[in-house]
Amino acid sequence: MTCLPRKPTSKQLGLVIDTDTCVGCHACVVSCKEWNTSGLVAPLSDQNPYGAGQSGTFLNRVHSYEVRDESFGELSRTVYLPKSCLHCSDAPCVTVCPTGASYKREEDGIVLVDEDKCMGCGLCAWACPYGAREMDQHANVMKKCTLCVDRIYNDTLDESERVPACVAACPASARHFGDFADPESNVSRLTKERGGVDLMPEQGCGPTNKYLPPRSRQPLAQKKRDEPAANGFLGWLDRMLSDDSA
Repeated sequence: MTCLPRKPTSKQLGLVIDTDTCVGCHACVVSCKEWNTSGLVAPLSDQNPYGAGQSGTFLNRVHSYEVRDESFGELSRTVYLPKSCLHCSDAPCVTVCPTGASYKREEDGIVLVDEDKCMGCGLCAWACPYGAREMDQHANVMKKCTLCVDRIYNDTLDESERVPACVAACPASARHFGDFADPESNVSRLTKERGGVDLMPEQGCGPTNKYLPPRSRQPLAQKKRDEPAANGFLGWLDRMLSDDSA
């Protein structure tokens, strides 16, 4: 799927996820499920939750990988990769939607689904290279991360709480929320200072969310001094995503 260029938005809200500090606790998954089940739209359904063959709709999932790093010698490390909608600048899910249910907001760059227009065809899930959409089997409509639009703009909440539920719940402060269109924002500075990267940049979709690579550790064996830390991170990330795009 080829992404089509779109007009830049005045704001580009999104997340920075620090894979160096994420501990894989799934607090972001649980808080996301809870908030979006009791929030803006219909609940995220579960099928047979306490029996065999459970299934359900989640807007955020955490993948884990055992990664061998030369800085660890013969040892490996576990890296956790939380993944949800990346609110792409050139979102292919929007391009393929036949009813206009999937759309990108001009005011802040958030990609949303108008569930009244969604007919459950699944084309957007097919077009998304990140596997970031899930069909709600009960409602028969497509669900995805909304960046908690009903929370971040809720002026009845304290300003410190106007962040996505996953950011508020993260005990390791591995998730950061802000405006990428502002070069002085916290997410822009983190991306620049820590070498934040896109997932699968070869797709050309311009994902808003960035991932911070693990920091270099004290080597247990001779390490290639001329290899930037992000290269190793991108190397295993590409391999993992090619094996598991779900």
